[in-house]
Amino acid sequence: MGKDELKYRAYKFSLEIVKFVASLSKDRITQIIAMQLLKCGTSVGANVVEAQSGTSRKDFINFYSIALKSANETKFWLCLLRDSKISKSNRCLHLLEETVEIAKIIGQSILTMKGK
Repeated sequence: MGKDELKYRAYKFSLEIVKFVASLSKDRITQIIAMQLLKCGTSVGANVVEAQSGTSRKDFINFYSIALKSANETKFWLCLLRDSKISKSNRCLHLLEETVEIAKIIGQSILTMKGK
């Protein structure tokens, strides 16, 4: 997958996260979890974009590492929404699958850049 493809996919993922969060219940517990999800879910794409405009290999690896951490946190919040039954939608499951796929791509890119 090329850099532009990942950037587009991460951006599209961020949009899906925004729409999903907007669709969740407005009760206090759900909104606290939703805000956490919104922060880390959109951070994935933001850090992918930052990495691609980085000035060095180290810069690239650093931003991709942050994107990977954000993806892992996103997985946590999505699993919490799913397992607590706060979200019963297929949208949550789709986002979880996409998070896993994006995390794998970012992780592989980090390994490639590190020469492993």
